[in-house]
Amino acid sequence: MTKNSKGYQEAVKLLDRTAAYSPQEAIELVKKTARAKFDETVELHLRMGVDPRNASQQVRGVALLPHGLGKKIRVLVFAQGEAQMMAQNAGADFVGGDELVKKIEAGWLEFDTAIATPDMMGRVGKLGKILGRKGLMPNPKSGTVVAAADLARVIEDAGKGRVEFKLDRTAIIHVALGKVSFEDDKLMANLAAVVEAVMRAKPSGAKGQYVRSAFLTTTMGPGIKLDLKTTLSLTTA
Repeated sequence: MTKNSKGYQEAVKLLDRTAAYSPQEAIELVKKTARAKFDETVELHLRMGVDPRNASQQVRGVALLPHGLGKKIRVLVFAQGEAQMMAQNAGADFVGGDELVKKIEAGWLEFDTAIATPDMMGRVGKLGKILGRKGLMPNPKSGTVVAAADLARVIEDAGKGRVEFKLDRTAIIHVALGKVSFEDDKLMANLAAVVEAVMRAKPSGAKGQYVRSAFLTTTMGPGIKLDLKTTLSLTTA
């Protein structure tokens, strides 16, 4: 059994493991329990009451974080012709067609999000195994396969802090909210944006309790249980 670090053990002492904390209390605690020497990422983990094996109960979507993720987001766009010029003018970091496909096939993955126009998906499809494992595959359901006319908006959103979420095989959603160094109100606003997006993404096939539990944590820190009622009532309004 792996022994937890001394810092982790000290962080756990700050928590009442039987308690469920309000979002504000949890954000304050998540900062206190961050003991790493780097600026840790704050993460939200939701255990969902859906069956990941059931196609009608899949949960997937996008949230626009009002305060971003605290890092530069490198945006790649698969496009050609006029759409390629539009993507370049919109500020995408990497734009191209077959040459980018070949570069990725050779092992290059120095980007954080990938967008494609519909006409490129026939060529991008061959990258499914590579990009799918990294959560980088463009997909209409996540809003990353878009018409040329929408490229500027989607590229701008991606650069600001557009995060995708998806139900994993254990019925859990994991999504980053920002950095420990963020002010409390900025983490709260990002948390509210993600909660709203997840609630909007509730599938028609979902039965019973949609969200069963919610935890905040940092990259290296312990999980902090959130009070479900107050967390799910958060809004960006």
